[in-house]
Amino acid sequence: MTRTSWLVPALLIASVLALFGACLLGSTPMSPARVLSAFVGGADAADRLVIWQIRLPRALAAYLVGAALGISGAALQGLLRNPLAEPGVLGVSASASLAATFSLYYGLAAASPWILPMAAIFGALIATSLIAVAAIRTQSVVTLILIGVGLSSFAGAAMSLLMNLAPNPFSLSDMINWMLGSVANRSFKEIGFAFPFILVGSAILMMSRRGLSALTLGEEAASGVGLDLRRQRILTVLGAGLATGGSVALGGAIGFVGIVAPHIIRPFVGHDPARSLIPSAMLAGLILVLADIGVRILPSSNELKLGVVAALIGAPAFVWIAMRRRAIND
Repeated sequence: MTRTSWLVPALLIASVLALFGACLLGSTPMSPARVLSAFVGGADAADRLVIWQIRLPRALAAYLVGAALGISGAALQGLLRNPLAEPGVLGVSASASLAATFSLYYGLAAASPWILPMAAIFGALIATSLIAVAAIRTQSVVTLILIGVGLSSFAGAAMSLLMNLAPNPFSLSDMINWMLGSVANRSFKEIGFAFPFILVGSAILMMSRRGLSALTLGEEAASGVGLDLRRQRILTVLGAGLATGGSVALGGAIGFVGIVAPHIIRPFVGHDPARSLIPSAMLAGLILVLADIGVRILPSSNELKLGVVAALIGAPAFVWIAMRRRAIND
């Protein structure tokens, strides 16, 4: 056993406890006995409804969103060799959010509950396709980052324009709620729709993880040991795009967790991007479940949005990571 063999089991146990805690806590706390009884179908109908239709789907949605962002962030940090990289750096999150906002602006989301998540995934796939084409045509990682920044800036400006031109306060409220990110009122059906995209994206990242380890030597050295840099970029971008699109379709725009979780995990795995993928996904999922528990139990007239809480936690961590990196480089 290696000295970090405890990491994944510890994160797994913590994740299970957090998910169970999410079922216990809420506006009306429930005892462990009532929750366990609801799981096995022995509780009354009201308890089963609360657990199976409200609390468990919400907790699982938060965990899946976090896991998708965590594994995508770890992979992109390995690809770009930059601890400040995350899914939003390539414009995928912003493009997915733009497509979802577009469906809200034109009232398309009212036609079917599936229109909004489908629009988010469609936007993510468009951005992923553009970045994949760029990865084929360029040999520069900096160019990929600049294209991602351009996509994010354009998507942000377009979303601001749509909100500025919102036809009524209700549409504006829906768009703002989506932009702030939340897993409230999520169901197993919505999880089932987004999960295949998260699963396929994560599988692609896992299949290409060895190339991420080679990239720690530098692009020239990695190419010298037989790594196909173009293929590695395409697979990483495609996997991160699919996983991020699924997460945005499920929880809206939630930032920073894709930066923070891999940064915490990296020292425990010897700064090896390949070994950080699964622990980063688990830690990011755990962070969002705990953040969502906080959202639900905080005494407030209006429930805070998960994306807001994630930003309040993640933004200071992002600044600390950037300053620490600057100090090390100096």
